[in-house]
Amino acid sequence: MVSRWGVPAMSEVMERAAPRLVRAQPLLRMADVSKRYGDVAALEHVSAEVYPGEVLGIVGESGSGKSTLLRMMNLEELPDEGRYALDLPGVPEDLFAMDGYARRMLRARHIGIVYQNPHLGLLMKNSSSGNVAERLLVAGERRFSVLREKAKQSLDASEFPLERMDAPPIELSGGMQQRVQLAKAIALEPAVLLLDEPTTGLDVSVQALVLDTLKRLQRERRITMVIVSHDLGVIRTMADRVMVMRRGRVVEAGLVDQVFQDPQAAYTQALVHAKL
Repeated sequence: MVSRWGVPAMSEVMERAAPRLVRAQPLLRMADVSKRYGDVAALEHVSAEVYPGEVLGIVGESGSGKSTLLRMMNLEELPDEGRYALDLPGVPEDLFAMDGYARRMLRARHIGIVYQNPHLGLLMKNSSSGNVAERLLVAGERRFSVLREKAKQSLDASEFPLERMDAPPIELSGGMQQRVQLAKAIALEPAVLLLDEPTTGLDVSVQALVLDTLKRLQRERRITMVIVSHDLGVIRTMADRVMVMRRGRVVEAGLVDQVFQDPQAAYTQALVHAKL
């Protein structure tokens, strides 16, 4: 069965998925997305669906197109072709068709992102609380006391030490910088949280703490997440379903345990065996 967006129906997957998944319409849908940079095909006819409360993992080697796809989901880039929808009230059927201002406003209100490089998501010399408040300002909040309190709540939810909330990210460790990014990303309770290699470059012990925080937030708030990583352990820990990408195409997709325990595509088999 194929949906009208050209994406395979997920009814069978949803019936067998983890208990936290809820039968519903997809919250996020991308259909037939392609992108070229000169002669290089970054994405070729990629489709994806993410359901409310679900965590979708995307894995692949460098250059596979996974980060490009995430930037498309964050409306930072437009494709050469394809469609993108979020099942939210008052949101147009195709987000790619909106003008630049409308895309920026939708991204600010409904999509959160944590980048691999904190410099892409934070103003490194501003206070940590100020970085979180910046997102609230975009949504129209102007009262200082409210900005301060909401920033504090968001930092606390990301398990950031509140005694450091006025410290600028440039003075913080990599793990703490990621927590500031996370606090900023969840400040407006986004419909979708995007995570681009959120633990890469962190010490193993710090990686575990960040992943524990993400898992707790997902469990408590039922946040819909898309996480990109080259680390299969991170995907196995966080995700319900996984897409395996190579050279701009999806070569395999399914439930995490299913794909990692019984990979069907030769590339997925090589990827899994290389990590054993």
